[in-house]
Amino acid sequence: MSGPAYLPTAHWNLDSIVSGLRQARVAWRGPRGRLREDAGLREFPSQEALRQIIKDLSGALFPMRLGPIDLREEVEDFYVGHTIGAALDALLHQVNLELQYVGRDDPAQLADSRQRAIEIVRRFGAELPRVRAALDLDVTAAYQGDPAAHSVDEVLLCYPGVAAMIHHRLANVLYRLGVPMLARIVAEIAHADTGIDIHPGATIGRSFFIDHGTGVVIGETAIIGDRVRLYQMVTLGAKRFPPGENGELKKGLARHPLIEDDVVIYAGATILGRVTIGKGSTIGGNVWLTRSVPPGSNVTQASLVSDMPDCGLGG
Repeated sequence: MSGPAYLPTAHWNLDSIVSGLRQARVAWRGPRGRLREDAGLREFPSQEALRQIIKDLSGALFPMRLGPIDLREEVEDFYVGHTIGAALDALLHQVNLELQYVGRDDPAQLADSRQRAIEIVRRFGAELPRVRAALDLDVTAAYQGDPAAHSVDEVLLCYPGVAAMIHHRLANVLYRLGVPMLARIVAEIAHADTGIDIHPGATIGRSFFIDHGTGVVIGETAIIGDRVRLYQMVTLGAKRFPPGENGELKKGLARHPLIEDDVVIYAGATILGRVTIGKGSTIGGNVWLTRSVPPGSNVTQASLVSDMPDCGLGG
């Protein structure tokens, strides 16, 4: 049996690589007024820290299901209080980082960033009971809407749509409280884990259910009513907008669909623009829709083709 193989010493030319990366950083930061980052302090919030914060908050929201495996009910309140306190302390640091980043060129904003961060986190904490109540309705909607579900516990532990909604309802609070970067990081953590992409600015009503979920996209200004159900690969997106000044798209425009109560949207449907899907409507699979439909509509590919002019699909 032959002995271990000895590889020749490798030389990676690290000095050249490091120098090239330094030049790339300077080229990026210079035009953006970011050369002062060499002060050595972290300027941005941490995705890793936020992932842990959301994990801890999820455990506090559902302690006997998403909390520690050895948690006993008699110490449930102690665990919830201790966990939320630690999570809010950690969140405070992340909120402060975002506020300092936003106000980096405004001394007045920097001066009171710490106090504003404390107020944001205090208000965020006060929202947690409301978030738990909303999530209870989402879990119930998933259980009642899926004949394959054996229990609400299974839904909470296993369904990616529920995991995405835990993240979204927390991210939406952060978004509304004025820390959109933190909110977006939380949303992208859920996106990476579940394949469901919900912008934290989206407004979602009660008893929302995403079945299967992979590939669902919900845009920033989408408004979704109560008891709405989506299936996989549904997109609630925006049409292309003409660029504004400096070639950038205009921000803040209401550009995503408005979905009224009791709507079902089946797999692969794409709904674009600020259109309204009326209450109680059903949108069939793989439909491409860029116009509003009245309440009680039943929209399928066949019905869309029949509504088109005689010039055909390209007309």
